[in-house]
Amino acid sequence: MSGTDASTDDSDGFDVIIHAPKRLMICAFLDAVAEAEFATVQERVAVSASVLSKHVAVLAEAGYVAQRKTVRDTRPRVQLRLTTEGRHAYRAHVAALRAIVDAAPGEGPTRK
Repeated sequence: MSGTDASTDDSDGFDVIIHAPKRLMICAFLDAVAEAEFATVQERVAVSASVLSKHVAVLAEAGYVAQRKTVRDTRPRVQLRLTTEGRHAYRAHVAALRAIVDAAPGEGPTRK
């Protein structure tokens, strides 16, 4: 499944796959780095390994996250990174969320 199929509305960039809170946190963290170790992402997102694994699988199936297996200190490690498609989808989703907030009526701390 590609992220451009049913997950996004090309007119606004909102992405239902990324929108889940933990997946949004994963994408936000990975957008700030070139690559991160699975355990680092797990600690940052504050979830169990199995929960992170399930979210990463959904993001990987959409083509948003790539996994690379490495060995460090004789132990297997998994490195995670946003793909080009994933980075584009994440940033479009953030822009869509900002547009929703900016279009909300009334005064608020985020209004300009």
